Amino acid sequence: MPELIKRFAKNTAGRDFAVGDIHGCFTKLQQALDGIGFDPAVDRLFSVGDLVDRGPECDMALEWLAKPWLHPVRGNHDDYVCRYDSCELGNWLINGGGWFLSLNSDEQAEYAVQFRELPIAIELETDAGLVGIVHADCPFPTWAQTVAELTEPETQKRLKLVKNSCMWSRTRIEMVDTSGIPDLLALVVGHTPLRTPAILGNVVHIDTVGWRDEGYFTLMDLNTLPAVIEAAGVTVRG
Repeated sequence: MPELIKRFAKNTAGRDFAVGDIHGCFTKLQQALDGIGFDPAVDRLFSVGDLVDRGPECDMALEWLAKPWLHPVRGNHDDYVCRYDSCELGNWLINGGGWFLSLNSDEQAEYAVQFRELPIAIELETDAGLVGIVHADCPFPTWAQTVAELTEPETQKRLKLVKNSCMWSRTRIEMVDTSGIPDLLALVVGHTPLRTPAILGNVVHIDTVGWRDEGYFTLMDLNTLPAVIEAAGVTVRG
Protein backbone atom coordinates (compact mmCIF):
# COMPACT_ATOMS: atom_id res chain seq x y z
CA MET A 1 0.00 0.00 0.00
CA PRO A 2 1.45 3.43 -0.92
CA GLU A 3 2.65 5.69 1.88
CA LEU A 4 0.23 8.57 2.29
CA ILE A 5 2.84 10.66 4.10
CA LYS A 6 6.49 10.87 3.10
CA ARG A 7 9.08 12.31 5.44
CA PHE A 8 12.35 13.96 4.49
CA ALA A 9 15.33 14.81 6.66
CA LYS A 10 17.05 18.15 6.45
CA ASN A 11 19.02 18.78 3.27
CA THR A 12 22.57 19.33 4.51
CA ALA A 13 24.14 19.44 1.04
CA GLY A 14 22.00 21.88 -0.93
CA ARG A 15 18.75 23.81 -1.09
CA ASP A 16 15.10 22.79 -0.94
CA PHE A 17 12.42 24.49 -3.02
CA ALA A 18 8.66 24.11 -3.32
CA VAL A 19 6.88 24.80 -6.61
CA GLY A 20 3.25 25.53 -7.41
CA ASP A 21 0.97 23.51 -9.68
CA ILE A 22 2.83 22.31 -12.80
CA HIS A 23 -0.02 21.15 -15.09
CA GLY A 24 2.09 19.70 -17.88
CA CYS A 25 4.37 22.73 -18.36
CA PHE A 26 7.71 21.08 -17.71
CA THR A 27 9.80 23.08 -20.17
CA LYS A 28 8.68 26.32 -18.53
CA LEU A 29 9.42 24.81 -15.12
CA GLN A 30 12.92 23.82 -16.23
CA GLN A 31 13.51 27.39 -17.40
CA ALA A 32 12.47 28.63 -13.95
CA LEU A 33 14.83 26.15 -12.28
CA ASP A 34 17.67 27.25 -14.55
CA GLY A 35 16.93 30.82 -13.55
CA ILE A 36 17.66 30.12 -9.88
CA GLY A 37 20.70 27.96 -10.58
CA PHE A 38 19.00 24.78 -9.38
CA ASP A 39 21.64 22.07 -8.89
CA PRO A 40 20.11 18.59 -9.29
CA ALA A 41 23.15 17.03 -7.65
CA VAL A 42 22.34 18.57 -4.25
CA ASP A 43 19.09 20.57 -4.46
CA ARG A 44 15.59 19.14 -4.08
CA LEU A 45 12.26 20.24 -5.54
CA PHE A 46 9.01 19.59 -3.67
CA SER A 47 5.87 19.88 -5.78
CA VAL A 48 2.42 20.73 -4.38
CA GLY A 49 0.99 18.43 -7.04
CA ASP A 50 -1.13 18.69 -10.18
CA LEU A 51 1.63 17.46 -12.45
CA VAL A 52 -0.75 16.98 -15.37
CA ASP A 53 -3.81 18.31 -17.24
CA ARG A 54 -4.24 21.66 -19.00
CA GLY A 55 -0.66 22.03 -20.25
CA PRO A 56 0.96 20.69 -23.46
CA GLU A 57 3.58 18.38 -21.94
CA CYS A 58 1.63 15.95 -19.76
CA ASP A 59 3.40 13.13 -21.60
CA MET A 60 6.62 14.22 -19.85
CA ALA A 61 5.24 13.58 -16.36
CA LEU A 62 6.69 10.08 -15.92
CA GLU A 63 10.08 11.28 -17.14
CA TRP A 64 10.02 13.97 -14.45
CA LEU A 65 8.79 11.57 -11.78
CA ALA A 66 11.91 9.52 -12.43
CA LYS A 67 14.13 12.44 -11.41
CA PRO A 68 15.52 11.60 -7.94
CA TRP A 69 15.36 15.22 -6.80
CA LEU A 70 11.63 15.77 -7.54
CA HIS A 71 9.19 14.95 -4.74
CA PRO A 72 5.49 15.69 -5.43
CA VAL A 73 2.36 15.25 -3.36
CA ARG A 74 -0.82 14.13 -5.08
CA GLY A 75 -3.04 16.88 -6.44
CA ASN A 76 -6.68 16.56 -7.42
CA HIS A 77 -5.70 16.36 -11.11
CA ASP A 78 -3.16 13.64 -10.35
CA ASP A 79 -5.93 11.82 -8.51
CA TYR A 80 -8.00 11.73 -11.71
CA VAL A 81 -5.19 9.61 -13.17
CA CYS A 82 -5.24 7.33 -10.13
CA ARG A 83 -9.00 6.82 -10.61
CA TYR A 84 -9.07 6.87 -14.42
CA ASP A 85 -11.16 3.73 -14.63
CA SER A 86 -13.84 4.99 -12.22
CA CYS A 87 -13.76 8.82 -12.14
CA GLU A 88 -16.35 11.10 -13.76
CA LEU A 89 -14.80 11.36 -17.22
CA GLY A 90 -16.81 14.37 -18.35
CA ASN A 91 -15.63 16.47 -15.43
CA TRP A 92 -12.04 15.43 -16.05
CA LEU A 93 -12.25 16.34 -19.73
CA ILE A 94 -13.60 19.79 -18.88
CA ASN A 95 -10.59 20.25 -16.61
CA GLY A 96 -7.91 19.26 -19.11
CA GLY A 97 -7.85 15.47 -19.06
CA GLY A 98 -8.10 14.95 -22.81
CA TRP A 99 -4.39 14.08 -23.11
CA PHE A 100 -4.98 10.89 -21.11
CA LEU A 101 -7.51 9.55 -23.61
CA SER A 102 -4.88 9.70 -26.36
CA LEU A 103 -2.75 7.13 -24.51
CA ASN A 104 -3.09 3.43 -25.19
CA SER A 105 -4.38 1.16 -22.43
CA ASP A 106 -0.91 0.04 -21.31
CA GLU A 107 0.29 3.65 -21.07
CA GLN A 108 -2.80 4.64 -19.09
CA ALA A 109 -2.24 1.79 -16.67
CA GLU A 110 1.42 2.76 -16.18
CA TYR A 111 0.49 6.35 -15.38
CA ALA A 112 -2.04 5.12 -12.83
CA VAL A 113 0.46 2.79 -11.18
CA GLN A 114 3.03 5.53 -10.73
CA PHE A 115 0.59 8.25 -9.71
CA ARG A 116 -0.92 6.01 -7.05
CA GLU A 117 2.49 6.05 -5.38
CA LEU A 118 2.29 9.81 -4.84
CA PRO A 119 1.74 10.69 -1.18
CA ILE A 120 -1.07 12.92 0.02
CA ALA A 121 1.30 14.82 2.30
CA ILE A 122 5.00 15.49 2.77
CA GLU A 123 6.76 16.69 5.89
CA LEU A 124 10.25 18.09 5.71
CA GLU A 125 12.79 19.12 8.32
CA THR A 126 14.44 22.50 7.81
CA ASP A 127 16.86 24.52 9.92
CA ALA A 128 13.94 26.50 11.35
CA GLY A 129 11.46 23.68 11.89
CA LEU A 130 9.03 21.27 10.28
CA VAL A 131 7.38 22.18 6.97
CA GLY A 132 4.28 20.39 5.71
CA ILE A 133 3.18 20.15 2.07
CA VAL A 134 -0.24 19.16 0.73
CA HIS A 135 -1.97 20.11 -2.49
CA ALA A 136 -4.91 22.14 -1.22
CA ASP A 137 -5.25 22.38 2.57
CA CYS A 138 -4.71 20.80 5.97
CA PRO A 139 -8.26 19.82 6.99
CA PHE A 140 -7.63 19.77 10.75
CA PRO A 141 -6.43 22.37 13.27
CA THR A 142 -3.07 20.63 13.70
CA TRP A 143 -0.65 18.76 11.49
CA ALA A 144 -0.45 15.96 14.06
CA GLN A 145 -4.16 15.25 13.68
CA THR A 146 -3.88 15.27 9.91
CA VAL A 147 -1.00 12.79 10.07
CA ALA A 148 -2.97 10.57 12.45
CA GLU A 149 -6.05 10.61 10.20
CA LEU A 150 -3.97 9.65 7.17
CA THR A 151 -1.98 6.92 8.87
CA GLU A 152 -4.53 5.40 11.24
CA PRO A 153 -8.01 6.19 9.90
CA GLU A 154 -11.08 4.98 11.75
CA THR A 155 -12.63 3.78 8.49
CA GLN A 156 -11.78 3.77 4.80
CA LYS A 157 -14.73 6.09 4.20
CA ARG A 158 -13.25 8.64 6.61
CA LEU A 159 -9.82 8.26 5.00
CA LYS A 160 -11.33 9.06 1.61
CA LEU A 161 -12.90 12.24 3.03
CA VAL A 162 -9.60 13.35 4.57
CA LYS A 163 -7.64 12.67 1.38
CA ASN A 164 -10.19 14.58 -0.68
CA SER A 165 -9.99 17.54 1.70
CA CYS A 166 -6.20 17.59 1.37
CA MET A 167 -6.49 17.58 -2.43
CA TRP A 168 -9.61 19.69 -3.06
CA SER A 169 -10.48 22.04 -0.19
CA ARG A 170 -10.42 25.82 -0.64
CA THR A 171 -12.17 26.58 2.65
CA ARG A 172 -9.16 28.25 4.28
CA ILE A 173 -8.43 30.69 1.48
CA GLU A 174 -12.10 31.39 0.72
CA MET A 175 -12.75 32.19 4.40
CA VAL A 176 -9.46 34.12 4.70
CA ASP A 177 -8.67 31.92 7.69
CA THR A 178 -5.43 33.11 9.30
CA SER A 179 -5.43 30.62 12.19
CA GLY A 180 -2.55 28.66 10.66
CA ILE A 181 -1.18 25.28 11.69
CA PRO A 182 0.47 25.71 15.11
CA ASP A 183 2.63 22.58 15.10
CA LEU A 184 4.35 23.45 11.81
CA LEU A 185 6.81 26.13 10.85
CA ALA A 186 4.75 26.46 7.66
CA LEU A 187 2.32 24.59 5.45
CA VAL A 188 2.88 25.01 1.69
CA VAL A 189 -0.06 24.47 -0.67
CA GLY A 190 -1.18 25.13 -4.24
CA HIS A 191 -4.54 24.40 -5.93
CA THR A 192 -5.97 27.94 -5.88
CA PRO A 193 -4.76 30.08 -8.83
CA LEU A 194 -3.27 33.39 -7.64
CA ARG A 195 -1.43 36.33 -9.17
CA THR A 196 1.10 36.34 -6.32
CA PRO A 197 1.73 33.99 -3.38
CA ALA A 198 -0.62 34.45 -0.42
CA ILE A 199 0.14 33.84 3.25
CA LEU A 200 -2.67 33.07 5.71
CA GLY A 201 -1.17 32.59 9.15
CA ASN A 202 1.69 30.22 8.36
CA VAL A 203 -0.06 28.64 5.36
CA VAL A 204 1.68 29.67 2.13
CA HIS A 205 -0.28 29.43 -1.16
CA ILE A 206 2.05 29.25 -4.17
CA ASP A 207 0.02 28.38 -7.29
CA THR A 208 0.87 31.47 -9.34
CA VAL A 209 -0.43 29.84 -12.53
CA GLY A 210 2.90 28.97 -14.13
CA TRP A 211 0.82 26.80 -16.43
CA ARG A 212 -0.73 29.87 -18.07
CA ASP A 213 1.09 32.15 -20.50
CA GLU A 214 0.60 35.14 -18.20
CA GLY A 215 1.57 33.26 -15.04
CA TYR A 216 4.87 32.18 -13.53
CA PHE A 217 6.20 29.40 -11.33
CA THR A 218 6.82 30.35 -7.74
CA LEU A 219 9.91 28.54 -6.47
CA MET A 220 9.82 28.97 -2.70
CA ASP A 221 13.14 28.44 -0.90
CA LEU A 222 11.98 26.45 2.11
CA ASN A 223 14.85 27.64 4.29
CA THR A 224 13.78 31.27 3.85
CA LEU A 225 10.21 30.63 4.99
CA PRO A 226 10.65 32.26 8.42
CA ALA A 227 11.58 35.57 6.79
CA VAL A 228 8.74 35.28 4.26
CA ILE A 229 6.16 34.60 6.97
CA GLU A 230 7.44 37.33 9.28
CA ALA A 231 7.32 39.80 6.38
CA ALA A 232 3.61 38.98 6.14
CA GLY A 233 3.18 40.05 9.76
CA VAL A 234 3.00 36.58 11.29
CA THR A 235 5.12 35.61 14.27
CA VAL A 236 7.18 32.52 13.58
CA ARG A 237 7.18 30.09 16.46
CA GLY A 238 10.48 29.26 18.07
